[in-house]
Amino acid sequence: MPEQSAGERRMVLVRHAKAVPKHVTEDFDRALSDRGSHDAPLAGEWLERSGFAVDLALCSPARRTRQTWQLMLPRLSQPPPTLYQDRLYEGDADDLLSAVGEVAAEVTGLALVGHNPAVHDLAKSLCGGGPEELVEHLRTAFPKSAVAVLALDGGWGDVAPGTARLAAFWTPGDDD
Repeated sequence: MPEQSAGERRMVLVRHAKAVPKHVTEDFDRALSDRGSHDAPLAGEWLERSGFAVDLALCSPARRTRQTWQLMLPRLSQPPPTLYQDRLYEGDADDLLSAVGEVAAEVTGLALVGHNPAVHDLAKSLCGGGPEELVEHLRTAFPKSAVAVLALDGGWGDVAPGTARLAAFWTPGDDD
């Protein structure tokens, strides 16, 4: 289990898994593709093996994000409660950061399941340190089903650009 210092918080950023093409249905109602349905449980398995515990999840209400998280949950030994928030669907990185800032102080592990470019923009903005190779990988891309774990000091309201350390970054295929 990764060590977590007193007062440290962990934010687990998850980009939804691959969905069917945009022309198939309305964007909000797009379901996961076969590949997405395969990759999402792998993300959950990685998160469980990583030892980064999650007390609460904030998730976009779009079908593909809900499905991604619902396929990850059974892989977690202690599935957290989930709040679905409309602003995570079409919001930008600032909207996601605003949602994070409202999280209760007793939560030490937060998952945020959303969409690009917002998830990637938030990860890049917050990441002020971490293993150089991982940070560079994150800055380059945040693929579908990817999971980034950011370590933060202070409360959720203190989260700001450059205040996080990248603790881990998983993308589909990392376990192959």
